Amino acid sequence: MSDVIIRTEGRAGRITLNRPKALNALTWGMCLAIEDALDQWRDDPAVALIMIDGAGDRAFCAGGDIADMYASAKRGDYAYGQRFWRDEYRLNRKIQHYPKPIVSFLHGFTMGGGVGIGCHASHRIVADDSRIAMPECGIGLVPDVGGSLLLARAPGFTGTYLGLTGSRMDAGDAIFAGFADHYIPAQDWDGVKAGLVAGDLDAIKARPAPPSDLAAWQAEIDVLFSGDNVADIHAALHDAPGPAAEKARKLISANAPLAMAVAVRIIALVRQDPRIETALDHEYRYTHRAAAQGDFIEGIRAAIIDKDRAPKWQNYGPADVAAMTAPLGAKALIWEDET
Repeated sequence: MSDVIIRTEGRAGRITLNRPKALNALTWGMCLAIEDALDQWRDDPAVALIMIDGAGDRAFCAGGDIADMYASAKRGDYAYGQRFWRDEYRLNRKIQHYPKPIVSFLHGFTMGGGVGIGCHASHRIVADDSRIAMPECGIGLVPDVGGSLLLARAPGFTGTYLGLTGSRMDAGDAIFAGFADHYIPAQDWDGVKAGLVAGDLDAIKARPAPPSDLAAWQAEIDVLFSGDNVADIHAALHDAPGPAAEKARKLISANAPLAMAVAVRIIALVRQDPRIETALDHEYRYTHRAAAQGDFIEGIRAAIIDKDRAPKWQNYGPADVAAMTAPLGAKALIWEDET
C-alpha cells in the first residue's frame, strides 16, 4: 500500500496520507509525490479543488519521518537531511501559493511537517480531537516548514509562546492563533467531503469556534513573551503568576536553549516581513546546519532513539546564534518549481 494515496474523485484532487501506524509522518518520497500531484492538477480544468486528509483515527500528520535523517547524520552524511528539507520547504511554499482551493482536514495530531502540509492550505478544518503544535525546539530544531510565518501572524506574542513551548492547540486555540479556519464536528466530515467531491466549497459549513485558552491568556502571554530575546523571556517567566506562565515554565524547561534563542529571532524577523519565502529562508539557515552544528542529533537520540527524554543540550552564546542564522550564500533556498 502506498504511503500517500493520490487520486481524483469528481471535481476534487484527493491526497490521503497513508501511514496511520506512524501517525502519517511524512517521508521524503511522500513530499515529492504530493508536489507532483499538485503540479499535475494546477492547470487541469477537471480539478476544481484539492482535498488533503490522513488515514486512521489518530493523526492528520504528526511530523516528518526523521529516523533516516538521524541515521544519515550519524554517518556524517548531512546532505540527505538538507535535501529533504529543501524539497519539503518548496512544497510548503507551493501549497501556500496554490491557485486552486486546498482543503485540509486536521484530525488528531497535526505537528511539525503536518503543519507544513495542512496549515498553509486555503481552507483548514478542525474538530474536537484536533491537536496542533510546533514542538521542534524539543528536538533541537526551530519551528520550520513555514511555521514561523503562522507564528509571526498569530495575535500579539501568541506565536512566540507557541514556538518556544511547543504547546498543543485544540480546535479553538488553532482558529484563534490562525492555524485553522473552520470548526466542524468530525461526524459531519463525510458530508463535507462529498460536497467537495462535487466541487462545492459551500459544503464547508462551520460551527462557532470552541472557546480558546490562548485567547483568554493573550494579555498574560503578551507581557511574558514580548522580550527581544530568550533571556528576557526567561526573566519575565521566572516568578510570574498565571496559567500561561505556569504552563510555559514547565514546557520550556525541557527544550534546547540554542533552538529557542534562534526561534525568537526568526519569529521576530518574519513579523517584519510576513511572507512564506522569508520564513522558509530563515528556517533553512538553521535546519541546514542543525545536524552538524546544532542539537538535532542529540534531540532525536533522546526523544526517538534511546527515548530517555534526557537530552544533553549544548551551551550557547551570541556567536552561536549568529552562526546558526547567517545567510547560506550559494546554499540558500532558491524558488524554482523543479523537483
